[in-house]
Amino acid sequence: MRHPILISLCIAGAVGLAGCNRNPDAEVKRAMKSVNVIDESNLNDVMLTVGDPNEAVSYFAKALAENPDRVDLKRGLAKSLVRAKKPTEAAVLWAQIAASPEGTPDDQVQLADAYIRSNEWAKAEATLNTIPPTHETFERYRLEAMVADANKKWQKADSFYETAFGLTTKPAGVLNNWGFSKLTRGDFPGAEKLFAESLTYDSSVFTAKNNLVLARAAQRKYDMPIVNMTQEERAQLLYTAALSAIKQGDVTTGKGLLEDAVETSPRYFEQATRALDALNSQVAKG
Repeated sequence: MRHPILISLCIAGAVGLAGCNRNPDAEVKRAMKSVNVIDESNLNDVMLTVGDPNEAVSYFAKALAENPDRVDLKRGLAKSLVRAKKPTEAAVLWAQIAASPEGTPDDQVQLADAYIRSNEWAKAEATLNTIPPTHETFERYRLEAMVADANKKWQKADSFYETAFGLTTKPAGVLNNWGFSKLTRGDFPGAEKLFAESLTYDSSVFTAKNNLVLARAAQRKYDMPIVNMTQEERAQLLYTAALSAIKQGDVTTGKGLLEDAVETSPRYFEQATRALDALNSQVAKG
């Protein structure tokens, strides 16, 4: 009684297999296409992150020439141009992308970023003004803050920096930028606080350490801040403090800081030695 059922199942299976193999070439092509898309996507990601910027430009330019209608390749080329320090070329491409039917508010943000990198501040501001207020992203407000800084609209800058700070899980960079804004407008205690806070999120950034020393030195606080630093970094920071002291007329203090810099890292930091020699020579002539 079971044999007819078993035979029927076998026949159905055989027919199913035959159906699957009616056009094996087409199936293989579809499968290979899927694999190629995955491989291409992975390669695109690599080119946008760890690849050499100029190689990435060549890669995306070639891919775009073969597929001129693909907006993802246009974005890849534009981002690569920015990484390759060619923001003017990137801005041209971002403008095309933003104006296309596939354009998004994120593309407008990228366009504003390229304009800022090209020192086209008015164009950056105009572009940011076209972005809907509902598009609230860290990158958008980071750029808004930078434009407000350029226009010396300090209250707006502070508001934008504070908003950007609340929209990221990695605030070290925006805090450093905010601190530099405070530094340029002469709010040295405010700058010092922001640089110190930046370093609590990422203690490896030397720029923030150097800015912190500048903010403290502007208040005639020449001792080294309590932050993690290598011997070479300490020598460089002492050098920064020394130059600030000398510039402010605290020559004796500056000379002592230069001597500390030389003693801290004579192997790595010859600038302090040259500055100290020049200072000694000037004193001898005086």
